[in-house]
Amino acid sequence: MSDSCFMPFKLHYAETKKNLSQGDAVNSEVVSAGGHLWRITCYPQGNEESGFIDDDDEEEDEEPAADYLAIYLELTSESKGVKAIFEAFPMEKNGAPSSSHAKRLMDVFSSEEDLQSNWGWLHFVKRIDLGNRYVVDVFNAELFGSMAEATMSSITLEDITPATFEVFLRFIYTDALPGDDELGEDGDSPIEMYKHLLAVADRYAMDRLKLMCAKKLWDDVSVDTVAETLSYAETYSCAELKTKCIAFFAEEKNFRKAVLTDGFVRLVHKFPAIVAELREKPKK
Repeated sequence: MSDSCFMPFKLHYAETKKNLSQGDAVNSEVVSAGGHLWRITCYPQGNEESGFIDDDDEEEDEEPAADYLAIYLELTSESKGVKAIFEAFPMEKNGAPSSSHAKRLMDVFSSEEDLQSNWGWLHFVKRIDLGNRYVVDVFNAELFGSMAEATMSSITLEDITPATFEVFLRFIYTDALPGDDELGEDGDSPIEMYKHLLAVADRYAMDRLKLMCAKKLWDDVSVDTVAETLSYAETYSCAELKTKCIAFFAEEKNFRKAVLTDGFVRLVHKFPAIVAELREKPKK
């Protein structure tokens, strides 16, 4: 059976520094994927030499384990010969997945005594880098906070279509978006998908994704679409996109046509205060 699972892992690092020592672990909830049970085991203050199998490179092997956060994938069900791909990455403070500390391995897991059920990295990321570069609440309180109880093994995200969330996860994993031809496969136009993604990016503070979506919307601006695009810029706090849309309106030839569209009527109804910003005499 082939399956996949995305497991957000929240770590209260300040608390772990105060309460945990090297060799103390923090475990995720057990989740099911591919008909087997898995969990993440993390050692915030570093792991000691144990029964875990590590996939570090030779240079890292020579450094003290106590200087690093260690992380492992564990097979907890009674299974054997299970092939799994394990990818792990911390999130940058700007909301982008870290490319410098992202790691990936593929191995055979088994609960049998003569094979290995735990695999990961003794030297995943230096502990000093955690405070300097990474935060754990990138997806904000809605995803990791009071609305996500500690006992939850999965989280339901409201108002996000499966197609949009699939692209969102793909961005998290790859730091890239699919081509426009792929984005239009589910019926929506690529531009409609960028609008959905802009809303998700704003909701979960994914600044890089937000900028990428705003650029795509700007590239599609015309007298027919500028009012609606400006509405999206105002709704999701895209200052640069808003400035460009207002500058587009300021061109007299654009202004005369754009104010006749249904999108302009909706814009004025939703954001009446924005009319004052458009009242400057259009440029000739």
